[in-house]
Amino acid sequence: MELHPFDEVVREAGNRISRGVTVFQQFTCARCGSKQTMDEPNVFYTGGLCEGCGAETDIRADGCNYMVILTRRR
Repeated sequence: MELHPFDEVVREAGNRISRGVTVFQQFTCARCGSKQTMDEPNVFYTGGLCEGCGAETDIRADGCNYMVILTRRR
């Protein structure tokens, strides 16, 4: 996963959220390198705990990305 500066990601994701898109923040663990996805949709955190090794990552410093959930309109 490619990481981008925190503020840029929040700005871009915010534009999508304002149009009704659901996003989930993602980051890479600073210790073990595993990809992590936050449980809370449309919320961005500056730090995160790895579910695998328990290490805390400074997301603001290390960067992040997000996953988009698209649903079909009927």
